[in-house]
Amino acid sequence: MFTLHLAWREARSSVRQIGVYMASITLGVAALVAIHSFRGDITRSVQQEARSILGADLRMGRSTPFSDSVRAVVDSLREGGARSAYVTTLASMVLNERTGTTRLVQVRGVESGFPFYGAVATQPAGAWARLGDDHTVLVDEAVLIQLDARIGDTVSVGRSRFTLAGTVAGLPTDVGFQAAVGPRLYLPADALPATGLLTFGSLARYEVYVRLPAGEDAASLDERYRELMREQNTRMVTADEQAEDLTEGTRILARFLALIGLAALLLGGIGVASAIHVYVQGKLSAVAVLRCLGARQRTVFSAYLLQAGLLGLGGAGAGVALGLALQRLLPRVVGDLLPVTIVPRLDVLAVSAGLLIGVWVALVFALIPLLAVRDVAPLQALRRDVEPNRRGGRGLAMAALVLSILALSVWQAPTPGVGVGFALGLALTLGLLWGTAWALVGSMRRFFPRRARYTVRQGVANLFRPHNQTVAITLALGFGVYLIGTVLFIEKSLQTQLSFDAGASRANVLLFDVQADQREGVAELVGRVAEGPVEVTPIVTARIAAVNGVLASELLADSSDAAPERWAVRRVYRNTYRSGGLTDAEELIAGTWWDTTAAAEHPSPERLPAVSVETDLAADLQVGLGDRITWDVQGRSIETEITSLRRVDWARFQTNFFVVFEPGVLEDAPQTLLALARVPDAAARSTMQRDLVRAFPNVSVLDLAQVQQTLDTILGTVSGAIRFLAGFSVLGGLLVLIGALATSRFQRMREGALLKTLGARRNQILGILTTEYVALGSLGAFAGLVLAALASAGVIHFVFEGPVVLSPRLALGVWAGATVLTVLVGMAGSRGVLSRTPLTVLREVAE
Repeated sequence: MFTLHLAWREARSSVRQIGVYMASITLGVAALVAIHSFRGDITRSVQQEARSILGADLRMGRSTPFSDSVRAVVDSLREGGARSAYVTTLASMVLNERTGTTRLVQVRGVESGFPFYGAVATQPAGAWARLGDDHTVLVDEAVLIQLDARIGDTVSVGRSRFTLAGTVAGLPTDVGFQAAVGPRLYLPADALPATGLLTFGSLARYEVYVRLPAGEDAASLDERYRELMREQNTRMVTADEQAEDLTEGTRILARFLALIGLAALLLGGIGVASAIHVYVQGKLSAVAVLRCLGARQRTVFSAYLLQAGLLGLGGAGAGVALGLALQRLLPRVVGDLLPVTIVPRLDVLAVSAGLLIGVWVALVFALIPLLAVRDVAPLQALRRDVEPNRRGGRGLAMAALVLSILALSVWQAPTPGVGVGFALGLALTLGLLWGTAWALVGSMRRFFPRRARYTVRQGVANLFRPHNQTVAITLALGFGVYLIGTVLFIEKSLQTQLSFDAGASRANVLLFDVQADQREGVAELVGRVAEGPVEVTPIVTARIAAVNGVLASELLADSSDAAPERWAVRRVYRNTYRSGGLTDAEELIAGTWWDTTAAAEHPSPERLPAVSVETDLAADLQVGLGDRITWDVQGRSIETEITSLRRVDWARFQTNFFVVFEPGVLEDAPQTLLALARVPDAAARSTMQRDLVRAFPNVSVLDLAQVQQTLDTILGTVSGAIRFLAGFSVLGGLLVLIGALATSRFQRMREGALLKTLGARRNQILGILTTEYVALGSLGAFAGLVLAALASAGVIHFVFEGPVVLSPRLALGVWAGATVLTVLVGMAGSRGVLSRTPLTVLREVAE
């Protein structure tokens, strides 16, 4: 009972001193509860609306028209009572005849009945049922904006013209395809052939959606036809599998974001440890008196540990409340990006975990400084120079702290390996920050100019006062700046790497589905406005028939470790041929490039045609120099020999290929063409696209400036979420600063009173405080920015394999922001130092 009474009494009296540190626990718990609760909301909503998201019970899809075998399966399902609808999706230019505006959109030819689940909303109402009447089409609302169109306008799709009858929403979508290409236009499937868009080599997606009769299990059908679909290069997806894929992606993203929230929570734990250390040092005399009165060491230690637990519980409880509020706010912020309607619900598991983690972090970080309470001897009540009784336990406390951080990291991470890596990375980062902080503080103390103004010298000297928390504050602020700076530096580097307008030689227009007989006309039309030559590349589709004489069917049946990867044998290849050398994105690793001149002068009928293979593909196929690959090119068998291996930089925007043939082999094969050009002027690009649609309606143009906007949006959304959570760490650092001010309040007030007594003016004291806070903010920001630059450089170089862009302006902005925040918070907490009279302060301190 005495332990509980003492813990409650001390907790009430210490709220002002260390309670603010528990607010940093609040921020970390709020982030974790919000993330996990929102993830649970998404998972539940996706599972409940799985069929509506897919639009059917199952879907079969491939990149070429369905074979007779697959159509036979669909027909047999129909005979068993199932319903089906074929949908063909391709990318095409659409022209608004009234305004002359063009836009690349998804053109979807749908059969009646699609979708089988979900509510389709149209404007005007009922337009979906009348799709195709009087040659009409429906579009996503975004198409109206991008084409500057209105209902009733005439739009050209390929060689056909349609009346725009309305807008549609609530239909299933391929999120990845839509993000890459754009919004959708719907027309009846039987109207698609007349557009002329389905030519040889067209980049189309063929799908069939199936609604099963009641009692039929989609998973059993998937199991029954899996091998057949694999042989036919057709992917079958059930509604449950689609939902699982969506929720799995959400789960992984939520886990990674939760690690950032956990970092903010652990940062709060560091603040707690620092505050408890200072607090305990001021309580040692009171503890010694209690020991003289008969209190046992275990009793006193338990009381203060319980006090830390109570404060941690209060901080965690406030964090749960804040997290639940954020949970209800998130659907309004990101709801439009999700394919389902999110309905927030109380997640008991997330709330319980938040409370448990918050209390445990407070306890485990407070444990080490609280061991000083256990070491107090009764004689210290009379003599402060008595050596404490060291009873050990610090090793166990440190082990508990390390194991707790490791366990929490593994718990929150997507995989145990990521959790261990995060814990090690966090320890390394904090260790480097701590070392950097010590080095900066020591350097400032040793090398600061002695001839600086008094207010500057005194402000810097305040960093080294007794019981100072300069290193802890620098660590806390630095960690927040480190997270924010790393995200901003990576985002800046990726934006530069993905910017299609970043260099004068970069192509920013891609033309595809160009037929061989259109090559000269398309090149001439685009060349009128292009900067530099129009790069035209032929593409020939082919499959692997055999490798070194072993048939593809035998390779697919081989399950040994020496067998090639199945995807590499099964896939449809889009190969090219060229007489020129390597491109800027290629590097010759082994072998020699062909010499077309020597081959023409000394032809050899025995020599096999030469091909160059990308290194990673060669590894997956288990082939090398001199090996033979037999290709099925539109029904014709061509045996080739690998004469070189290339490394390809896939990140560079060029026409890159897994396999390149030497010239003289594929020229007569059915082929389509890709064209790349640079048209820097936006108005010229728009005019060129309009003229191209009218002259060559089957050719599609991808304006990479629009792709750039999509990439920037996606990158901004992800980095915005990370920056938002990293902001919790910045706030945590500011709370550590506020707590340090509260803990050293009397020291600051006494120093101010003494300075005033000695004749210091208000402006001088203000200058001293400003110098101290500027120094604190600068130290934290500088330490964080140094590590952020190193971390972002490592991520960009090793993960994204791109150039590192460290913007001085960006770094200066982060430093200035952190410093200004530190000064504002510090001055707000130091009002008493400036406003109160010396006598009042000295009396208060004496009491």
